[in-house]
Amino acid sequence: MSRDPVPIGRRVAYLRVRRRLSQQSFADRLGKSKSWVDKVERGVRSLERVSTIREIAAVLRVDPAALLGRDVQPVGVAERREGGARIRAALSAYPMAFGRPADRDVMSPDRLAREVRHAWMTFQHARYPRLVELLPSVVTEVHRAHAQDPEAGRAVVVEAYRVTAALLVKLDEGSLAWLAADRAMSAAAGDRVLLACAAVQLGQVLRASARAGPVMLAAASQIAPGTPEEVSLRGSLLVQAGLIAARAGDDRGVGELLDQAAELAVRVGDGHDHHRTAFGPTAVELARAAAAVELGDGPQAVARHEQAIGRDGWRWLPVEHRAAHLIDAARAYLQTDDPTNAARVLLRAERIAPAEIRDRPAARDVVAQIARDPDAPPTITQLAIGLGVL
Repeated sequence: MSRDPVPIGRRVAYLRVRRRLSQQSFADRLGKSKSWVDKVERGVRSLERVSTIREIAAVLRVDPAALLGRDVQPVGVAERREGGARIRAALSAYPMAFGRPADRDVMSPDRLAREVRHAWMTFQHARYPRLVELLPSVVTEVHRAHAQDPEAGRAVVVEAYRVTAALLVKLDEGSLAWLAADRAMSAAAGDRVLLACAAVQLGQVLRASARAGPVMLAAASQIAPGTPEEVSLRGSLLVQAGLIAARAGDDRGVGELLDQAAELAVRVGDGHDHHRTAFGPTAVELARAAAAVELGDGPQAVARHEQAIGRDGWRWLPVEHRAAHLIDAARAYLQTDDPTNAARVLLRAERIAPAEIRDRPAARDVVAQIARDPDAPPTITQLAIGLGVL
């Protein structure tokens, strides 16, 4: 994807400061005047000679490509690809299908359940690199346990695939995320609650497909909203359906679906996390903001955001949920031509959940978009260059 690069002078300034060089000391090392350096960094003087760019890069101890914004692999790309390959390998094993005997003792159901709970906690704290390390072994153990006793611990199997799908959505591994969500649906067959749980992740995976909306509604119709757990599942599926409608540009459908979800949310209240949904009134308000962004209504999204983060329920949401919303809020501010506030909320997300910004491609795209704005604050430019996205 093409993108307008940050001016080379701004890159020089950022990298010089990172090397803790003053303009004078930097100029001395280059054999130039301080005025020359100042003009380069302000964009008054252009850098056209390759030899000069190489000299600057040598002083700053970077590859010349880092100054030009070309052919620089973004931070963490290799690690994410390697992690994705390990998860793919784990998902590609089919011991349960062939009844392959275990080559060692299978992990006890209690311990396996603890491992899956730990994986979910790691996800909700937005520790994605750690989760990438954990999931291959968790998925493998789930496969082995299921191969030995297909009927026992089915809920653990579904939850393992759910958290795997949730992570892969973050990492923009669409086909793998779909595979994990589909595995969760298959494992949940015959159990309406487990099917609803799996469908929540399926909705996240298929959000770009308008055809997924009826799937969410069908799953929701199977859940009688009785207990708080059931209400949370039904409401979460309506939220997913609403966000799918927003992606399709169906503003009327969005309103109807999220209004229904809001009625259910009142019955649950904030501060709960039934079935890993974090469903409640505040979560529905954040969904309304996200839907407004998808519909291109920046002012409405900003208003929803600013109101929602003032609620007590905001503090009770998982870190991952809050950080993901702040990325939506940054997009909303961009739609209102407010790069300063877009940068502010994005940097707030980076403080509370660094991996949400550093390891999520969609977030990195927003960082780059904000940093390209001439009025963007230097802090977001520094983050963008540090991430290798500019």
